[in-house]
Amino acid sequence: MGGVKVVVYGLSTEGYAIASQMAIKGEDVYIIDESTPSAISLKAEIAKTYPNVSSLKEDEPLLSMEPIDVAISKAQYLFFTPRIRKTGQDIKTEIHSKFKDAVTSLKKNSSVVFTLPTGFGGNNENISLLEHVTGLEAGKQISYYYYPLEDLNEQPKIIGTFNGKEDLVLSELLTVGKKEKKFVTISSSEHLHAINILSRFSRLCSVLEVCKYAQDEITKNDFALDDFQEIYLDNMVSGLFDLKSLGSSFEGTNSLMYLINGSVKGIDGYIKRLIDKIRTTLKKNDLKASRTKIALSWSLDQHAMRGDKIEMLQNLTSRLRDYIGDVEAYEDPNFDLFHSDKTTIIVTCSKSDFDNIEKTKQDSDLIIIKANPLCETINNSIN
Repeated sequence: MGGVKVVVYGLSTEGYAIASQMAIKGEDVYIIDESTPSAISLKAEIAKTYPNVSSLKEDEPLLSMEPIDVAISKAQYLFFTPRIRKTGQDIKTEIHSKFKDAVTSLKKNSSVVFTLPTGFGGNNENISLLEHVTGLEAGKQISYYYYPLEDLNEQPKIIGTFNGKEDLVLSELLTVGKKEKKFVTISSSEHLHAINILSRFSRLCSVLEVCKYAQDEITKNDFALDDFQEIYLDNMVSGLFDLKSLGSSFEGTNSLMYLINGSVKGIDGYIKRLIDKIRTTLKKNDLKASRTKIALSWSLDQHAMRGDKIEMLQNLTSRLRDYIGDVEAYEDPNFDLFHSDKTTIIVTCSKSDFDNIEKTKQDSDLIIIKANPLCETINNSIN
């Protein structure tokens, strides 16, 4: 195809992945880092050299730029992929504020692709805002698409479209290999995304709730034959942003809200159980809180669109500090554990963090707790 003018608003992990994919195909791609006043031209060779945002930012290569409003005014397709870091009620305000900034300079016959999850009816609000800010009518003078990005390895198969019409150019931009995209109405795409999210959390919370009852070692060993022990806090929180945005679509109670609230409570209940496990580990090993350090090992992607994992790590850190003063979160998997005069309890929050600690741990007073449904403990300090 070649030469389609694309602007990706938001130098997020997801935004960079989509921008790189299109740049490698030969499209004319600009990506906007919200913290700078310029749009960066992303060429195929840069996309191939730098596989992710971190590597691009570390190296700081010289890239050609142009003012944001100029880049957006030329865009045929604008992908909205910002990093959202506010929490609670402020999330919607932050999204709307950034969306307004992103679309203000758009011209007639351009298209907007919204990639954050919205819940039910959220896209109608976005379309109203788009029409208000640009003065253009959606479906006639400007096009709007919904494409909620979740997993970098598995982009959505469907694209929600305002008037149900297919856009073959957009399909080609987003297609990798032979997996062509399917267009559905926006309400259908909202509902299908909701089914994906609710299915994932219903299964997860079933596992978390049942694992509470696996108290004795024999049962725990039997459970370990399944893949439950490979589910870590990192997996549990994936999609929590989407679940909460779905929850904010409803007022009052209905069956869907029971599912959503039950899932949110299930995650919160797990956090309480993990904290209890850490406290009982102290008691079991006769460790004084003042002589113990808690190291939370969670290698987080600071550039992800959703901030739910960052928020969860802050929440867990502050709740643990109510019991033990010395609590540190380590987002670098290669942190130095071994220069502390205290007994260290490491809580590994993802499989990669656990694997990394397993490789690097030395014979020292080290207790590892896996933040998985069984809260398994590996105790190095008892020989």
